Amino acid sequence: MNAPTSSATRKDYYGGGLMIIVGLAAAYAGLSYHVGTPAHMGPGFFPVAIGVLMAITGAIIALGARNQPDTGKEPAGHGHGDGMPDVRGGICIILGVLAFLLFGVYGGLVPATFAIVFISALGDRTNTVVQSVLLALAMCMVAIVVFWWGLQLQMPLFQWGM
Repeated sequence: MNAPTSSATRKDYYGGGLMIIVGLAAAYAGLSYHVGTPAHMGPGFFPVAIGVLMAITGAIIALGARNQPDTGKEPAGHGHGDGMPDVRGGICIILGVLAFLLFGVYGGLVPATFAIVFISALGDRTNTVVQSVLLALAMCMVAIVVFWWGLQLQMPLFQWGM
């Protein structure tokens, strides 16, 4: 097989390889703890499971990069031909995390989840405000079912102040 030659393909190939290495390292480190079974999980179960899943995902990414046809061209960007980085996404993610912290303390699980998803979704230039609201509402429902009901997270759904 030929090695990937385009820049985008090389990035996928090396990124997948890095995910494999990090995933296997996490799984190996988790084995030093008691792993247990899915019914009776030990402290090493989660790192091993996540590490294995990360390694599998990395392998899929790397193998997918090997199967991409090489056109010799870079993929089209988001209209930033002048070489300036697009910082909107990074800023929105940082602001979303800060909003989650603020609303988590003063508002509860639902407002905190809505804030982080809505603000972070606005970092993608292809999302509209309506799409961001719908995604945030859907993730609020998932957070209620998974964290509050399923895992019984000791965080109120709504609260006013501390």
